[in-house]
Amino acid sequence: MAQNKVQYQRGLSMSEFFDRYGLSQQCEALVRAWRWPKGFACPRCQGGWHSEFRRQDRLYFQCSACRYQCSLVCGTVFESSKLSLPKWFLAMHLMTQAKNNVSALELKRHLGVSYPTAWLLKHKLMQVMVDREQWRQLTGRVEIDDAYLGGEVHGGKAGRGSPNKIPFVAAVQTTESGQPVLMCLSQRPFTKESIRAFAEQSLVAPATLVSDGLGCFKVVRGTGILHEPHVTGGGAASAKHPSFVAVNTALGNIKTSLAGTYHAFGFAKYAHRYLGQVQYLFNRRFDLRAILVRLARAASQAVPCPLRAVRAAESSC
Repeated sequence: MAQNKVQYQRGLSMSEFFDRYGLSQQCEALVRAWRWPKGFACPRCQGGWHSEFRRQDRLYFQCSACRYQCSLVCGTVFESSKLSLPKWFLAMHLMTQAKNNVSALELKRHLGVSYPTAWLLKHKLMQVMVDREQWRQLTGRVEIDDAYLGGEVHGGKAGRGSPNKIPFVAAVQTTESGQPVLMCLSQRPFTKESIRAFAEQSLVAPATLVSDGLGCFKVVRGTGILHEPHVTGGGAASAKHPSFVAVNTALGNIKTSLAGTYHAFGFAKYAHRYLGQVQYLFNRRFDLRAILVRLARAASQAVPCPLRAVRAAESSC
């Protein structure tokens, strides 16, 4: 059987990573170029004349006009972190090159930091991914399905009524032959109002929404999006329906990856970030060697994400 070119493509090896990003000077040069491609601009007065100095081996700038001082990482996701930039880059490398997700416990061991530090770092980077994907739109043929994260509480109600199940929508844009191209994952209830909002934000005409006929998906009619229902019923046979191969494969991979990596996490509070990470990596899977640079650039241009914002349920930093 022929190898999948996307799955078996050459990634960025660990030796290549350390050659390119193993030193602080290498990472600093990249972050500086991404933040100020035309040269340093003071965050306060936008002045360009400045002096540079180091404090505790960290690069700082002082504006010659207003005397304002700021560090290289001030105003980025790296702000207020005691970790060196090479450790941030290593965390991003591990999170983008692994076939499955990387847990905070695994990051802790690879980076040599405490678990709370690894957990916070991971969630900050996942929030960067969420922010980059929040305006993703699908067009053409789009398979959609309703799904859940979590399971029933022992002794509690099973199925859709379980209080521990978190609903989310999975939509996969495919070619006409059914090959997956892009994906959108959105944590939301399966109501007409919610699906209408999802369609307005994540679908753009011309598009054909292929669904299993769930009532809430019918609301796309009248929005310029065609609806193609296929009532499949329940059971294992419905998961193998030829019209939903892409979305069912994606959902299977998502649940297997999450279950195999994490023992538990707060589904209700943090599911949007874990789904955002899956979506970010899926939509950039065609060039594994470039994902690290793209994520590092986004982190350098993103706003700070303090602990209180990370722990706030479903809040953007």
